[in-house]
Amino acid sequence: MRINVDPESDVPPFEQVRSEIAEQITSGELVVGAKLPTVRGLAAELGIAANTAAKAYRELEHAGLIETRGRAGTFVSDAGDQAAARAAEAAATYAQITQALGIPKTEALAIVQAALKA
Repeated sequence: MRINVDPESDVPPFEQVRSEIAEQITSGELVVGAKLPTVRGLAAELGIAANTAAKAYRELEHAGLIETRGRAGTFVSDAGDQAAARAAEAAATYAQITQALGIPKTEALAIVQAALKA
């Protein structure tokens, strides 16, 4: 697992960690069942506070991308396989709605881009 945390970025460190792990899960780089480092191990590896790593893991777990199995550790859950499918389904629904409302494709894309930045 490779993660880069840019201390100069406007994006909080926990969000940088969360988004990079989520991207690696949804791309298949981190496969279902892969064991992730402990919170303390990840924090030490990245040079961030343990609370920062813990917050990233909590958000990933809330999204269903990872699961903690007690003392066994934290693993990529099978929901990671389903994330891309759910996103594609949501995108198709969004496309249908914007077409029905008569919103041009360029404007619909701009709305999505603005939402992703929020």
